[in-house]
Amino acid sequence: MYSFTNDYSEGAHPKIMEALIKTNLEQCDGYGLDKYCKEATMLLKKQLQNDNVDVHYLVGGTQTNAVLISSALKPYQAVIAVDSGHINVHETGAIEATGHKVLTVPHKNGKLTPDMIVDILNQHPDEHMVQPKMVYISQSTEYGSVYYLDELKAIYKTCQEHQLYLFVDGARLGSALAIENTPSLANLAKYSDAFYIGGTKMGALFGECLVIINDDLKPDFRYNIKQKGAMLAKGRLLGVQFKELFSNNLYLEIGQYENEMADLLRAGLKNFKMYVDSPTNQLFPIVNDKLIKELQKDFSFNIMDKIDDDHHCIRLVTSWATPQEAVENFVEKINQEFVD
Repeated sequence: MYSFTNDYSEGAHPKIMEALIKTNLEQCDGYGLDKYCKEATMLLKKQLQNDNVDVHYLVGGTQTNAVLISSALKPYQAVIAVDSGHINVHETGAIEATGHKVLTVPHKNGKLTPDMIVDILNQHPDEHMVQPKMVYISQSTEYGSVYYLDELKAIYKTCQEHQLYLFVDGARLGSALAIENTPSLANLAKYSDAFYIGGTKMGALFGECLVIINDDLKPDFRYNIKQKGAMLAKGRLLGVQFKELFSNNLYLEIGQYENEMADLLRAGLKNFKMYVDSPTNQLFPIVNDKLIKELQKDFSFNIMDKIDDDHHCIRLVTSWATPQEAVENFVEKINQEFVD
């Protein structure tokens, strides 16, 4: 049984495990003030081409989203997202639990557009409603699609025109960075107010790297991290991992590899329609329900949207650790059993 369910089923990339073991017996300062967090931040700032950013290391994506959004927004303010957005669907109301409403609009190929943002603003014209103050997008999206550089610029321009913060969830950022014409790290630091670089789904044992660009969001942020229970005492464990990810292009190499494995899957699924056109490491083929049952004998994956009485969209996810043999076996099985 091989799992295409997610990109964090395995532990961590061998280079990260090696770095953790090598530094295991060193004594370091706690709470993200250690030398490894500082060194990782220096490496990152070079890639961002921006020294005027604050960098914080947190454990998980939901935690990062909740801490940043709750810190940025006043009690009467809300965040805009597409209906499929992670903060709306897969975080157990974490944002609402901090007292902030998530305002949603139906996605377009998994993405948010400037027109959608303006529509939400027009629906909330006065103080009798929550005040939209932040726009949340994911790169890549929950459906594996990506925002290209011109799309990010357009969204950021809209946010600037309407005094909105733009926050980019980068849980799978490495996969998106490996796609041509998508925003680089330096672009993200130029065309957003805050974003995070995913580690958990990108080869780390755990951890996310939050980058705050907008000066208004920086003051006292560590207070909110601590109050929300998100300040890891052994912060060096995050610093060691992100130092390794930011060294020698490892982060990008991981994104490129998982995309290559997804491309092999994509080529082998040419007989199947895709629910969303995704160039990254998540694929969403529409599959006959009988075939799904046959595939589940040898593979695990997520069953997503119901298409009709006989078909569902399934999700296949590749990772830094996906062996080519597993991909080839899946392609062979699905084509041998093809039913429609």
